Amino acid sequence: VQVVESGGGSVQPGGSLVLSCAATASTGVIVDMGWYRQAPGTRREMVAMVLSNMTPNYAEFVQGRFRISRDVGQKMVFLQMNSLRSEDTAVYYCKAVERVGLAHLVSWGRGTQVTVSS
Repeated sequence: VQVVESGGGSVQPGGSLVLSCAATASTGVIVDMGWYRQAPGTRREMVAMVLSNMTPNYAEFVQGRFRISRDVGQKMVFLQMNSLRSEDTAVYYCKAVERVGLAHLVSWGRGTQVTVSS
């Protein structure tokens, strides 16, 4: 499956952004989709994921500021980010887990930059 993100950009602290991700060329069933991020010099960390049972999982640092949603039919996932802080600055990556037979294949997008700065 190919994963493509869009919607990053620059915003002032307290602002909002919406990230979008589309999974295409899938031969199996997309079971999990969501978002990770990586700031310079840090490890990639989970931001939010929607699992196959449509249960959203959020990292603690989200603290109610972000909301993830998923369109199963369109194989898309969205991340509404509000009350952005400078520490949210990172490259945001979309992750899709595809079930093909008994295997679960993980695909990542190339990432989209989010910069929060005054």
